Amino acid sequence: MIHRVLMMLAGVALAAHADDWPQFRGVNRDAIWNETGIMQTFPKEGLKIAWKASVGNGLSSPVIAEGRVYLIGSELQKPKARECLRCLDEKTGQELWQHAYDVTCPDWAFDPKQNSGPNATPIVKGGKIYTLGQMGDLYCLDAAKGGVLWHRNLMKDFGTKEFTGTTPSPLIEGSLLILPVGADNGATVVAFDMDTGREVWRALDDPWTYASPLVISAGGQHQLIVWTPKAVTSLDPSNGKTWWREEIDTTNQYGSATPMQRGHKLLISGLMFQLDATQPAATVLWPESRSPTKVVLSACSISLLQDGCVFSGKTNGHLVCLDASDGKTLWDTDQVTGKGQGATIHLTPNGDSVLIFTDQGNLIRARLTREGYQELSRVHVVDPVQPFGGRKLIWPPPAYANGHVFIHDGAELVRASLVNDQ
Repeated sequence: MIHRVLMMLAGVALAAHADDWPQFRGVNRDAIWNETGIMQTFPKEGLKIAWKASVGNGLSSPVIAEGRVYLIGSELQKPKARECLRCLDEKTGQELWQHAYDVTCPDWAFDPKQNSGPNATPIVKGGKIYTLGQMGDLYCLDAAKGGVLWHRNLMKDFGTKEFTGTTPSPLIEGSLLILPVGADNGATVVAFDMDTGREVWRALDDPWTYASPLVISAGGQHQLIVWTPKAVTSLDPSNGKTWWREEIDTTNQYGSATPMQRGHKLLISGLMFQLDATQPAATVLWPESRSPTKVVLSACSISLLQDGCVFSGKTNGHLVCLDASDGKTLWDTDQVTGKGQGATIHLTPNGDSVLIFTDQGNLIRARLTREGYQELSRVHVVDPVQPFGGRKLIWPPPAYANGHVFIHDGAELVRASLVNDQ
């Protein structure tokens, strides 16, 4: 009897340290994975693959909630094209349901080299899942059964163009589903009622963006941070009114980084702000030059602000460490991934080190400090499939949940164990 009770308590303790990954970059949209009991050294024979599933084309990341895995992709057989959200059993990979719909794509989208498909990562909340397709189809579905609750098309409703404004991943703030649409008529950003799809507010007249937004708490207010090629803007997420705005032209050096907050600092790729502690306001700390090549460290990697340092992949494939106070380079290494265009380094803090997933399909555990890069373990998990610049790459960030890593290579979804006894 005592043994049974101890086993039950151990199960409760394990569950308490397990996390879902219900949106882009995890629970708090910061790519931090707080789960404990994760292996520190990867086995030489490789990670144990629990299952693989064919999911179609695209660059969306998977999301995990309440025992289910969701991923949206496209199926292209010229002249027909369709997008499909799949719901899989988390443990077995068995498909529980799918929601598919036809889309009309331009001819170039059928080129296999394009890997054309949805880029925005779905979001799950309150028993509903929200998805955005490449042709502007915005759906709200029942997360358990897949039934359509409401649907809007951004091209029809806002006049957006195909494949534009559909890369940023939506977020939920209160009762609102918020996403950068990139439309004219003051609709760069639009907030929808998450239950009905009704437009609640629209804001800004900026160009469309690749970057996903973030809601932060600073200066006594919630602030929606939106990065476009024209500016960084802080909006009141309840009504879309501007709190503050910093004009910065990055048109010729596009970026996709999601903002990251640590205390009174706000980081967007290579641009650091000091947030006002008493009111919604901010000032630029660095860099002194507003050149796009200084502001955007990488088109594909998202910077990490941690322990007074900024860690980021760069466009050339290097991993750099900058001093968070002034942006000066502390160190630079080319030991993480290969050099070349499209190089991508995804950083996920876990415990006292960082999990690093690269464009080559490698998973690394390393300690990142201001003193240097210390690699603890490395394992190859999946082979890259996306042709780009004379080589093959993987771009979607992985998801981490319940002792496993979930990797979308652009065609398949793989679930691999990061716990020694699984």
